[in-house]
Amino acid sequence: MTIPILKKHANSLPLKLIFTIMNHKPVEGFSKLTKQGKIDWIVSQYLENDAHYKKILNQYWNDDAALQKLHDEFSENTVSNFYMPYGIAPNFLINNKLLALPMAIEESSVVAAASKAAKFWLDKGGFKTTIINTEKLGHTHFILNVEPHKLLNFFNFNLKQKLFAATEDITKNMRNRGGGILDIKLIDKTAELPNYFQLKASFDTKDSMGANFINSCLEQFGKTLKEEVANAEQFSPEEKNSLQIVMNILSNYTPDCIVRAEVSCKIEDLKDDSGISNEEFAWKFKQAVIIAEIEPYRATTHNKGIMNGIDAVVIATGNDFRATESCAHAYASRSGKYSSLTHCTTDNGIFRFWIDLPISVGVVGGLTNLHPLVKFSLALLGKPSAQELMSILAVSGLAQNFGALRSLVTTGIQKGHMKMHLLNILNQLGATEDEKQYFVNYYKDKTVSHHEVIAEFEKLKNK
Repeated sequence: MTIPILKKHANSLPLKLIFTIMNHKPVEGFSKLTKQGKIDWIVSQYLENDAHYKKILNQYWNDDAALQKLHDEFSENTVSNFYMPYGIAPNFLINNKLLALPMAIEESSVVAAASKAAKFWLDKGGFKTTIINTEKLGHTHFILNVEPHKLLNFFNFNLKQKLFAATEDITKNMRNRGGGILDIKLIDKTAELPNYFQLKASFDTKDSMGANFINSCLEQFGKTLKEEVANAEQFSPEEKNSLQIVMNILSNYTPDCIVRAEVSCKIEDLKDDSGISNEEFAWKFKQAVIIAEIEPYRATTHNKGIMNGIDAVVIATGNDFRATESCAHAYASRSGKYSSLTHCTTDNGIFRFWIDLPISVGVVGGLTNLHPLVKFSLALLGKPSAQELMSILAVSGLAQNFGALRSLVTTGIQKGHMKMHLLNILNQLGATEDEKQYFVNYYKDKTVSHHEVIAEFEKLKNK
């Protein structure tokens, strides 16, 4: 039997796509299959019933059935667990409190670099942080064919107070905790899209990330807006009928939810062990930061390294690293040109290095009360408030960036990074424990490169 789409478009589809469609049949009710049923279907349809692939998916299940069920219910159509290394970066002195940071990340050298940076600043006062603001945003996006000044009058003298009143039940518990809706504004975007307006609301969600709370408020805004416009005497029937609520949704861009983390010391106290003077180290470090401020090609890699440190702790604490990433990169582009998230000065003999990070995280709700390792991470950090976690994340990113720049302007990035990557290379080659120890000793005073490890491994095997 020919699949309808194949029959209809057979003359225009590439041969490879036709072959793919003919050999892989669409599945009905995949979500209703048991986990083993899903695995069997995947392996039979795409992996030629190879038992090796079934074994891979099955061997990452938890032996504890209750724990596995918990993991299964975090997402949909789960067939296995995907493990990441869970490491600890110790010796972080943050606001005079000594912490060990949990980091879930697979990239070599991230945890080591963060730990090294933490140790470097331990006897220099550590990291200091300041919460600049905690405001989060959401919008009701709508189309209304009406003069902007007419809508603004309606908003100011009628709609705004109705929006607050309509969400009182939703915001009650949050207001009891000191949060809630901070303000609501009407934004005129008609110059960019005809008849396009926003209800822009700012929120304080206290210790929760607040996504569900914000979206619930916004959806009520949409309903209230529709009701109030329909009943407004100042709008004509044509104007009323033109209203279209496009969507109600929070924004992951939170430029007013900002934390600053910084380190500073006298240049004479930098005491870098790379062989260059403290003054040269400070000068080169500052130049590296300035280059990232003015050159987007460098800034992209520079900020990626910062996010290595941030995302690792975000994941370990059960927060949304995709939201963290998108917000940080949007903020890095706020001037119209993509730039560094960190900054450095060397004025009056003082080295100062800091980051202003827009970040929205929570310590209640979501996975924070469910995932065992997330609960462990938060306990390890002393059960921080959302603001304290913001500070920890900013410090983690700043430490990672300091470690990377320190290597770049002194010994080069490959010396440390490739040594951490050495075991990955040896595992790919199937090295024994004795062979691994041989290579660890061999590269104690050498720079690791992938092709040289392979060549030396072949020599060792031939011997």
